[in-house]
Amino acid sequence: MIEKFKKHESLIRIITTSISLVALIISLILNLQKISLSIDLAWIAIILCGTPIIVGALIGIIKDHDITADVLVSLALIGSLILKEWFAAGEVAFIMQLGSILEDFTAAKAKSGISKLIKLTPKKANISQDGIIKCVPIEEIKVGDEVIVHAGETIPVDGIISEGYASINQSVITGESIPVDKSIGDEVISGTINGFSTFKYKATKVEKDSSLQRIIKLAKDVDINKAKIVKKADKWGMILVIVAFSTACLTTLVFSIMNNDFWFGFERGVTVLVVFCPCAFILATPTAILAGIGNLTKKGVIIKDGKALERLADCKYVGFDKTGTLTYGKPIINKICSIDYSNQEILKLAASLEKYSEHPLGHAIFNSYKGELYQAIKVKIEPGIGINATINNNHYALEKPSNLEKINRQLLNQEDEAINHGSTVVNLIKNNEVIGFISLIDEIRTNSSNLIKELKEAGYVPVLLTGDNEKVAKEVAMSLGIDEVYYQLKPEDKMNLINDFNNTNKKICMIGDGINDALALKSAQAGIALGGIGSDITIENSDAILVNDNIETIPYLLYMAKKTLRKININIVISLFINALAVSLSIAGLLNPITGAIVHNVGSVFVVFNSLLLLFTKNKKK
Repeated sequence: MIEKFKKHESLIRIITTSISLVALIISLILNLQKISLSIDLAWIAIILCGTPIIVGALIGIIKDHDITADVLVSLALIGSLILKEWFAAGEVAFIMQLGSILEDFTAAKAKSGISKLIKLTPKKANISQDGIIKCVPIEEIKVGDEVIVHAGETIPVDGIISEGYASINQSVITGESIPVDKSIGDEVISGTINGFSTFKYKATKVEKDSSLQRIIKLAKDVDINKAKIVKKADKWGMILVIVAFSTACLTTLVFSIMNNDFWFGFERGVTVLVVFCPCAFILATPTAILAGIGNLTKKGVIIKDGKALERLADCKYVGFDKTGTLTYGKPIINKICSIDYSNQEILKLAASLEKYSEHPLGHAIFNSYKGELYQAIKVKIEPGIGINATINNNHYALEKPSNLEKINRQLLNQEDEAINHGSTVVNLIKNNEVIGFISLIDEIRTNSSNLIKELKEAGYVPVLLTGDNEKVAKEVAMSLGIDEVYYQLKPEDKMNLINDFNNTNKKICMIGDGINDALALKSAQAGIALGGIGSDITIENSDAILVNDNIETIPYLLYMAKKTLRKININIVISLFINALAVSLSIAGLLNPITGAIVHNVGSVFVVFNSLLLLFTKNKKK
């Protein structure tokens, strides 16, 4: 029974609160018409909405030694029952329950996403023992075991290549945009993907100590630390209870003595408790958040919970991952250079070779040429070096720069310039002479430059945090106008850097799309993920998701977060002012429990209406 109740608790609360609303409306109409029933229908609201509040207040006091706003509501409810003011008791219970439902709705817990991260690790791996290949669970891999990884497979544990060659896609861990070629003696990291060839490596770490498992552990630690956020209403709960209860007791005492009638004074005191109930205060935050989230949803931005908006509003710095966030995350040709041949001819020859290649850079070159290719024969792929073949009785090869003696000086200068600007270069060689080269880059998104400009104009400081190398990082930062740049960062390096920002009061919002950004997103003051291309773990560890990957909505998102926070503060100030006014009128005897319950709802109505205005906010960026 308990299990089923917990599973459907939210739905049950909505149903009971709806029934309570209908009962209260009928009760009010009957009271105004002076029609009496044997049992006032307001008792439905008292039982359905009031009981959970009183039970919650008692649990808070006895078990958690905590006094919250529920205690004040319970006192007002009990006082109204003593005076037989059924409608006042039911109305207060209903409003508080409604506020609680709205709060739960807007602050629904986001999944941690750690289970998705765990799924990146393969459950089994092939190892070679005494010349026999065995498929074993990765937990059984020991340091020194020889692991075999085929093309397309994920590396199970950290190690060093002992035989063969590979092109490793490390973007999920390091953020490097271009796959990294590795050969004997090079380190490979768990969670990365082998994009080309079969190789063997010796395990240097067991599964629980590998890089991916370390990220999982850190993600869990950050998740625990970030959960220590207390509701604003609960922070003020004890103060409200003390002030309200003291005022009610003083009012009861004074008017009981003045009129020599305890029940006269007690009615005044209960009225004070009723109007002092922070219904509008409780509604101030969830209604504004609900409207703010609704506005952003129309712009293609999903907000995980209400606290996310508050965290986003506090940010002054905006951190960006590079690969897949400010760039498209795929290599493209940015320059073709030759002295004696046309660019089209160089590309045609290169594509004719790369037609047979499985290398990611080869795919980029092959896909760039749309015409008819030359017929290549005697094709030979040399891992770690390149590819060569015979075309029209001439020997051609496509390789990374190595033999610089056989390259034209003018061509070499242009090649050096391309490398210095962060490009990856491959040389086209004809009969042992370099006749041209092709450089490839990770293309910058068309709207990245405009985004950085808008953020600067709005007073934010953009920061680039990437796992890519120094040349690539600085080239991208310079072209976009980002002054603060950090490069060659591993996931934990990003996390530590983010923590340094937060610890020095440089509250930073992190924006990313890859698994390597998950720790940074969780550690940052707030995290924004690209939903279209982002990984599950990145999306679920973020506070906001850009559904269509439109990074130009980021300035508006930050603007709306601040505007929502301002709206909450205005709601709180106005609700407290109305409460103070209602208390004064109650002390003066101008309100009784029923009229007090109706009047103090003016604050609740104002808060709801003022919050709804957020839905009509236009696309301002500052």
